[in-house]
Amino acid sequence: MIKGTIVLNFKAYSEILGDSAVTIAKNIASVHNKGFELILVPTLLTLREVAKTIKIPVYSPHTDPFPPGPHTGGIIIDELKKLGIKGTLLNHSEKKLPFSILTKTVEYCKKKQFPVILCTSSLTEVKKMITLKPEYLAFEPPELIGGKISVSKAKPLSIIKTVQVVKKINPQTQVLCGAGIQNRDDLQKALQLGAQGVLLSHALIKTKKPEKVLEMMLS
Repeated sequence: MIKGTIVLNFKAYSEILGDSAVTIAKNIASVHNKGFELILVPTLLTLREVAKTIKIPVYSPHTDPFPPGPHTGGIIIDELKKLGIKGTLLNHSEKKLPFSILTKTVEYCKKKQFPVILCTSSLTEVKKMITLKPEYLAFEPPELIGGKISVSKAKPLSIIKTVQVVKKINPQTQVLCGAGIQNRDDLQKALQLGAQGVLLSHALIKTKKPEKVLEMMLS
């Protein structure tokens, strides 16, 4: 039985550039997941090497809603799938997209059977984005991202309301929450509030031994 989902977003921190992404991915993959599903989201330029190295699902930090063709600079699902990439993360607070583009992209991802983690930054966005029925919907207040106070402690009522809205409109969507999640207490509190997993970045990537932090979180 899956206890929950943990998504590790590498972002573009200096600690994970180039070959360092593969090293960190291997170290994370060595951690016993103890019933949790792990998903890694490396940089675009390291996706292939990370996916070749580990068995943990690897998601792209962005995807475009295009088939193969004359799309210079496009991030094409067909190519991502050939590289072993299993899904995508969309609409993070650091890479917001217009709703019209998100609609096209999520619809195209569904057509290509390419799971989506769709990020939202407010309850207003949650109500709008859940209509797209992504596989995962993540609630991440931008003011808490990278901070020392977790969303599960700072905004517990918002997590509860997010879960209620999502389950009313599309019960199949898994609810994740992120921003400031740093330790086992933050993770457990999120699960107690009804979330089915969390998004992490700073708390692991900016440490010397992210695998140790993850081990303590899952202990």
